[in-house]
Amino acid sequence: MRANTERLDSSLLVTAHGSHRHSFGIVEWALLGAVAAIWGSSFLFIAEGLESFAPAFVTGVRFALGLLTLALFPAARTPIAREDWRSVALVGVVWMALPMYLFPVAQQWISSSLAGMINGAVPLFAAVIAAVLLRTRPRRVQIFGLIIGFAGVVLVSARGGSSTENGYLGVGLLLVAVACYGVGVNIAVPLQQRYGALPVLLRALAIATVLTLPIGLFFLPSGPVSLSSSAALVALGSLGTGLAFVAMTTLVGRAGATRGAVATYFIPIVALVLGVGFRNEEAPLVSLIGIALILIGAWFTSRSEQTHER
Repeated sequence: MRANTERLDSSLLVTAHGSHRHSFGIVEWALLGAVAAIWGSSFLFIAEGLESFAPAFVTGVRFALGLLTLALFPAARTPIAREDWRSVALVGVVWMALPMYLFPVAQQWISSSLAGMINGAVPLFAAVIAAVLLRTRPRRVQIFGLIIGFAGVVLVSARGGSSTENGYLGVGLLLVAVACYGVGVNIAVPLQQRYGALPVLLRALAIATVLTLPIGLFFLPSGPVSLSSSAALVALGSLGTGLAFVAMTTLVGRAGATRGAVATYFIPIVALVLGVGFRNEEAPLVSLIGIALILIGAWFTSRSEQTHER
C-alpha cells in the first residue's frame, strides 16, 4: 500500500490527502477560477453545439479534440507504471465518458444554467467518497461548508424538470453524472501526485475517446451545420475537455478531492450568467438564493484541513 492512501476492497478505489492541506492560497484560487470559468462556459457550449449536433456526436468529438489538445504537450507523454493503468482507465470512464455523455442528453430537456447548477453537487459526493476511502471525516468547518452548499444545490435543483416527465429524467441523469464525478476526482488525486496531470489525462482521454467517438460518428449531421455550433464544439473540446481537466486535476492533487471539488460550486454562477446573457434563460429568485448559499459553503469548505490552522 502506498503512503497517504487507503483502499476499499479494490486497488482501483484509491484516493489520498492533498499535498497542500492548508487554506487555499493564490495557486489554489487561480486553479479554481480557471476551472469555474471554463467548465461554467461549457454548459453554454454544449447548448450551442446541440443546435446542430446530436448528443452522442458532441460527446465523442469533445473527447477527441481534448485528446489532440493535450497531445501537443511533450510532458503528456511521460510514462505511467503498468500497475496504475487500471486506475487511469477508470478515470476515463467515470470522470469522463459516462458523465459527459449524460450531460448533453440531459440538456435536451433542461436549461444550460440549471445543468451547471446541479453540477454543484459534485463536492458532496466527493466528500462522502473521500471520507470512506481515507477513513476520516472532514473538519467541522468543511462539513458546515458542504451542508450550506448542499442547501444551495437543493434550492437550485428544486425547480428542475418540475413541468414534464422528461425534465425529471434530465435531473436524474445529471445526479448520476455528478456521482461519477465524485468518484473520478478521488481516483485522480494520487495519480496526479505521482505523475502530474498531463500524462494521466492524456491516457484517460484516449480511453474516453475510444469509448465514445465510434458511437458519436453514427450521428454525423446530415443537414446544414451552423458556424456557432462548430465553434462551440471546438471550444468545448480544447478548453472544456482538455485544459480545464488539467487545471482541475492539478487542483485536487494539491487540495484533495473534497476541497478541490469545491471548484464546481462556482461553476453554476458562470453557467447562470452565460445562460441568461446569451440564451435568454431565466434566473428566478430561488436560484439566486441557492447560488449565494453555494458561495458561502465553498468558502468554508476551502479552509485548512489542519486543526491548528484557522
